[in-house]
Amino acid sequence: MTDKTPGKSHRPAPVFTHPDDVPLLTALTALADPVRIQLVRTLADHPDWSLSCSNFDVPVGRAAKSHHFSVLRAAGLVEQRDEGPKRLNRLRREEFDARFPGLLDLTLRDDEDS
Repeated sequence: MTDKTPGKSHRPAPVFTHPDDVPLLTALTALADPVRIQLVRTLADHPDWSLSCSNFDVPVGRAAKSHHFSVLRAAGLVEQRDEGPKRLNRLRREEFDARFPGLLDLTLRDDEDS
C-alpha cells in the first residue's frame, strides 16, 4: 500500500551540497551554462520557496531542466524541498556569498554591465 499522506511526495527528497563543501571549479562550472545562469537569475528575483520547477521558462525539456537543477544543487547554489507534487526552490545566496564572495554578484549582473 502506498503512503498517501498529504504533503508527502512519492519521490526521494533532493540531495544538495552546502557551499562550504564546494570546490571553486564546481561553482564556476555550474555557473558557466546559460540555462543555469537563467535559473539562478530567476531565483534571485523571487522570494525563497516561491517558485516550483515548472515556473521557470527555459529553452530545455523537463529532463534537462532537472539535470540543471541537480548541477546547481551539487554546487551549493540551490536548495529544494517538496510540497505535495511541487518541488520548490531557494537560491542559497547568503551561504554561497560567504563561500565565494562576489561570484553571484558577477553572475547576476546584466550582460550589458559585464
